[in-house]
Amino acid sequence: MKVVIVEDEHLAAEKLIKQLKAIEPELSVLAVLESVEESVNWFSNNPAPDLVFMDIQLDDGLSFEIFDECEITAPVIFTTAFDEYAIKAFKVNSVDYLLKPIALEALRQSLEKYSLVYGQQQLFEEKVAKVIEQLSKSYKSRFFIKIGNRFQSIQTKNICCFFVQERNTFLKTTEGKTYDLDYSLEQLQKMVNPDQFFRINRNFLLNINCINEIVAFSSTRLKLKLTTALDTEVIVSRDKVSEFKRWMDK
Repeated sequence: MKVVIVEDEHLAAEKLIKQLKAIEPELSVLAVLESVEESVNWFSNNPAPDLVFMDIQLDDGLSFEIFDECEITAPVIFTTAFDEYAIKAFKVNSVDYLLKPIALEALRQSLEKYSLVYGQQQLFEEKVAKVIEQLSKSYKSRFFIKIGNRFQSIQTKNICCFFVQERNTFLKTTEGKTYDLDYSLEQLQKMVNPDQFFRINRNFLLNINCINEIVAFSSTRLKLKLTTALDTEVIVSRDKVSEFKRWMDK
C-alpha cells in the first residue's frame, strides 16, 4: 500500500508512520506534506497514492483547500481534533476520522474499513465533496451588536431578517427589535446558513422560520407575511421566485 501523509506536526507524522508500519510492514510512505501549497504541488505532479492521511488544520489553511486546487481521486482518512459531533456528521461517509492522539486500534480499524470499502478502487470525489460541505462551512451563530456605548449578542436563530433601508443595513429580531449593522447584505448572505436564510430581493435576507404566509402578489411575484411586523411589504422579486420555491420545498 502506498500512502501520502499531509501533516504539519513532525512528531505526529513520525508517530503515524510508526503505527502504520506496525500494522502494515510493507506499507510505503510516498511523501509527508506539511502545507496546503506543498500538497497541491505534490498531488498535481504525481500519480495518486492508494490512501491519504490528511490533517484538517495546516499552517497555511484548511486541508479542504487542497481539493479546490487539484483533483484527488485517492480515498482520504482525516486526522483531526474536531469534536465528536463533527465526527458523527462524517460517519455517513465511508472514509473514517481519526481523533488525535491516534490510538493504534482505531488506526487498525480505519485501515480495515479502507480495505473493505475501497478494495475495488472506487473514486473518492463524491465522498470528499460531502466532507467539504459538512465540515468546511462555518456559519455565524450569533452577532455582536453595538447599541450606543453598550453591546449585545444576538443569536442568528433569533433574527427574523436582515434588510437595507436608505443605504444602511439592519437586522430585525423575532421579538421585533431592530439594530443596525456594519455588513452589507452580500456579506451577510455568505455568513448565514443558506438553508435557513434566503435573499428574496435586493433589500431583504430573511429567516425561513419567520415566514408566516405566502400569497400571490402578481402573476410573477410573491408576497410574504412574516411573524414579525415590518413597515414595508416583503416581496419576492420576479427573478427569485423559482429559486425561492425550490428553497421552500427542500
